[in-house]
Amino acid sequence: MSNKITAKHILVEKKSLAEEIIEKINGGALFEEMAREYSTCPSKKKGGNLGEFGRGQMVKEFEIEAFKLQKGQMTQVPVKTKFGYHIIKRVK
Repeated sequence: MSNKITAKHILVEKKSLAEEIIEKINGGALFEEMAREYSTCPSKKKGGNLGEFGRGQMVKEFEIEAFKLQKGQMTQVPVKTKFGYHIIKRVK
């Protein structure tokens, strides 16, 4: 298992909005466009790209879910942290 991964995310305040965005992406909307439109994280300017990170660099709940994903996979359930609800997509 790799020690570092690269991921993108979309951060929103409401679980219902996160679920709506997941549906839109599953229906063909581009993750990056959804990030630019909805995310409250500064990474939205880069389409949600967080770059490369290792274990211990992100909040625990986020890290656990991000490292479970396979390359190209996206969480199908919003991940709740103290910052809000995340939709995570693993890039590599």
